[in-house]
Amino acid sequence: MKRFLFNDGWQFRQKVNPFDELSGAVAPYVDVFVPHDAMIERERDPQGDRAAAYFPGGTYEYRKTFAVPEDLEGQRIVLEFEGVYRDAAVYINGAFAGHRPYGYSTFTIDADEFLRPGEENVIRVECRNGQDSRWYSGAGIYRDVWLHVGSQVHIPPHGLRASAPDIDDTGAIVEVAVQVANAGNRRTTVDVAVSVVDPSGAEVATGVVPVTVSPNSSSLSRQRLYVRAPKLWSAEHPVLYTAEARITRDATTLDDTVATFGIRKLQVDPVNGFRVNGETVKLRGACIHHDNGILGAATIPAAEERRVRLLKQAGFNAIRSAHNPASVALLEACDRLGMFVIDETFDMWAAPKMDRDYSLAFPEWWERDVEALIAKDYNHPSVLMYSIGNEVTETGSPAGGLIGRLLAEKVRSLDPTRFVTNAINGLLAVMDDAKAIAAQRGGDADDATGINTLMAGPIDIMNEISASPLVTEKTAESFGLLDIAGMNYVDSRYVLDKELFPNRVIVGTESFPTNIDRTWALVTENAHVIGDFTWTGFDYLGEVGLGRPQYLAEGEPAPTAPYPWIAGWCGDLDLIGERRPASYYREIVFGLRREPYIAVRRPRDDGKVLSAGPWAWSDSIGSWTWAGQEGRTLGVEVYSDADRVELTVNGRVIGSAAAGRVNRYTAVFDVPFEPGTLTATAIRDGVKAESFSLATATGQPRLAVTVEDAGATEQHLFARIAVADSDGTVFTGADRAVEVEVTGPAELVALGSGNPAPRDTYATARHETFDGRALAIVRRAASGRVVIRVSAEGCEPAEAGLDGTA
Repeated sequence: MKRFLFNDGWQFRQKVNPFDELSGAVAPYVDVFVPHDAMIERERDPQGDRAAAYFPGGTYEYRKTFAVPEDLEGQRIVLEFEGVYRDAAVYINGAFAGHRPYGYSTFTIDADEFLRPGEENVIRVECRNGQDSRWYSGAGIYRDVWLHVGSQVHIPPHGLRASAPDIDDTGAIVEVAVQVANAGNRRTTVDVAVSVVDPSGAEVATGVVPVTVSPNSSSLSRQRLYVRAPKLWSAEHPVLYTAEARITRDATTLDDTVATFGIRKLQVDPVNGFRVNGETVKLRGACIHHDNGILGAATIPAAEERRVRLLKQAGFNAIRSAHNPASVALLEACDRLGMFVIDETFDMWAAPKMDRDYSLAFPEWWERDVEALIAKDYNHPSVLMYSIGNEVTETGSPAGGLIGRLLAEKVRSLDPTRFVTNAINGLLAVMDDAKAIAAQRGGDADDATGINTLMAGPIDIMNEISASPLVTEKTAESFGLLDIAGMNYVDSRYVLDKELFPNRVIVGTESFPTNIDRTWALVTENAHVIGDFTWTGFDYLGEVGLGRPQYLAEGEPAPTAPYPWIAGWCGDLDLIGERRPASYYREIVFGLRREPYIAVRRPRDDGKVLSAGPWAWSDSIGSWTWAGQEGRTLGVEVYSDADRVELTVNGRVIGSAAAGRVNRYTAVFDVPFEPGTLTATAIRDGVKAESFSLATATGQPRLAVTVEDAGATEQHLFARIAVADSDGTVFTGADRAVEVEVTGPAELVALGSGNPAPRDTYATARHETFDGRALAIVRRAASGRVVIRVSAEGCEPAEAGLDGTA
C-alpha cells in the first residue's frame, strides 16, 4: 500500500462532556502538529502525583477534517497510529471505528468502510491518562500517524519482512516474506517479485513466485535469496540493505513496498557470551524512558536520533526501551547510527502497579500487543532481543511462570531470529519476605511497601536477599523460560549462577549508576554476563528526585522531592542532553577514555551532610567557575583509570593521589578555590600521561547560541544556549532567564534546561538557564532562512541563522 504521513491538519482540545456542551461550556479546538503531547503544556499541580512529575491526568480529543478523492472509491484505506496514549478510541464521520487500550502499541484502523470519497471527512480520536503510569507518560497522539492506500489486492502495512537466517564467509540467505491480502470476493493469483538492494543502490538478488489468495483472506510468500559477500550490520558498521516487493497481475503492478534491514548473525552462549557476526560483544547499555525531555512524550524523529547520537558519543552501544515498546523513529535511528536495542513489552502483566494501569487490559490484549511489537521491530537490525516485562510482580510465582511462558513462546512464534529476556527483580519476586527481612534489620515491614523504598537501602542488604536460596527457588521458572536471564539490580547472582545454572546467560537489564565500576568488572570477567544497562542513560520526566542528592542534618529523614521537581535526575545525560560527571566516569570505566575528568562539588553553608541513594551521583559539576568562593575549600573529584593522578591549580601542585580500579577510579582532593586553571594529570608507571583541565570563566558574561548540525532538510532544529565568556567557557553560576525569538518560516516548539526542578514551563519563549545552559527546539514550517535570536538581562543578544528547506 502507498503510505502517506498524516500528521498535518489536526486540532486538539481537552474533552468536554457533551452534556456540558449543550449548556454552552464549549472548549475550543486549537491547531496542533502531530506528534503532539497533550500533557506537557498543562499546569502542574504541586499536590499531584510525583510519579507523573506533578502533571494532572485528563481526557483529550483530536480531530482532523480532510477530503477523500473520488478516485479512491473501492480502494483499501487504512489509518495507522504509531502510538496514542492511551485508551484510544477512533471515530470516522461519527461512527466508532476502533480502539486500543495500550498507549505504546502501533495499531491500524480499516477506514474505507467509514470514509466518503468525494466529500469532506472527519476523524476524531479520544484518549485519556491518569493513575496509569509510574513515570511521566505524556498523552495524546504522541507518535506519527500514517494513511495507507491500496487496491483490493495489496501488501498490508508491515507486510514485508526481511531476515538473514543463514550467513557464512561467502554469502547470506536473505528470506523475504511478503503478505498478500485480497479484499475482493474472488480468488486471485498474482506474481510476487522481490529484490535485495545494497547500500550503493545495486540490485544484488531477485526472485519471483506466483501466489494464490482466497477471497477476503491473505497468503504469505516466502522467498530465499542468495546475497554474495554481504556487508554485515554491526554497531561499528551499521550497513543497511533494502528489500523491495512488487505484486503484479497480467503485467500490471497492483502494489509495491520497500523496507530497510540489516544482514547480521546473532549468537549467545555461556562460554562465548553474546556474539554479533562471530565477534563477542559486551553491551554497554543505557535504559531510557520514552520522553524526549523538554519536548515531553512527542516522538519527534530528529529528537530520537539526537538522543541516540548523544548516548553513543557518551560511550553506550546499547539501549533498553524501558518499560514499553520503542518508537519506530528511535529504532530507525539505532539502525542508522549503530546502536543495539532491547525492546520491552510491558511494565506489568495481570497484577497492577497503579490503580488504572495496563493490567486492566492485559488479559484480553497482550497477544495483540505482542504482535504489534514484533511487526514493528522485525526489519530493524538494531533489535537484538525482546523483553517480555519489567519487574513484573508475578515472576516469583507459578502464575508468573505460566504467563511468562505464554509471552515467550508467542514472541518466538512470531520472530525466531531474536532472543527473549525479561527484566526480573529478585527482590520484587520475594517482596513479602523482603519486607520481613527489612523489619528484622530495624524497620517496620508495613512502612517498606514500595520496591524503590527497599532498593534505596544499603546495596549489600539488597544483594544478600537477591542471592538468597529463596530468590533462587522462586525465580527458577521465570528465568528458565528465557533465552537470556535479565536481572534488575541482581549482580550478586552473576558469579553464583555460573555454578548453580551453568547454561544460564545473564544480562544486567537495570543497575545502579553509582555501582558501575563493580558491575562492569563482573561483566568483563564473566563470559556468561553479556552486558549492563544503567538506570538511566538519559534523564527523564517523572519519578521525580529518584537520583536527587540531599543534604540533611543528623537524624533528619530524607523527604520526597517536592514540586517543582520534574525529573528523575539520575541520567548520565540531563534533560537537554548535556553530559553529567557520571557520564565521563562511566566512559573511563568502560575503557573508552584515557584522559582524567574533574568534577567539583557544589559548596554549601548550612552544615548539613550529603545523603544520596544508589541512583544519586555526587552533587558535582565539571566547572572551576565559583564567583564569590575565592579561598573556600572545595571538594574536587578526579576520575581516572591511571594508578595515580596529580592535581594542579595554575601550575602549582596541590597533590597526588591513588586512583584506578582499586580506588573505584576516583581520587578526591580538598582545594582552596582560586580563579584560573585546574588540571588533573594521569600518572602511569610513574610517568605523567594524559591531562584534563577546567578553566574559570572570565570577563563579562555573554550569550552564545549554536545550532546543532541537523542537515539542510531537517524539520526540527536544536539550538544550544550558553552564558559564557569570550573563549566559550560557561559561567555555571550566572544563571538567568533567556528569551528566544524565532524569525522566518519556523516556530519555537520548546525551551528549557537540564534543571530537574524548574519553575518555568517548556512551552513559553522564556526560561532560566541551569548551570549556564539551555536548549531551544525550533520547527521549520517552510523553506527559507530561519534566525534564532536569544536575549537576556545584562547580556548582548546573540543569534544563529540557518538556511534550508522544511
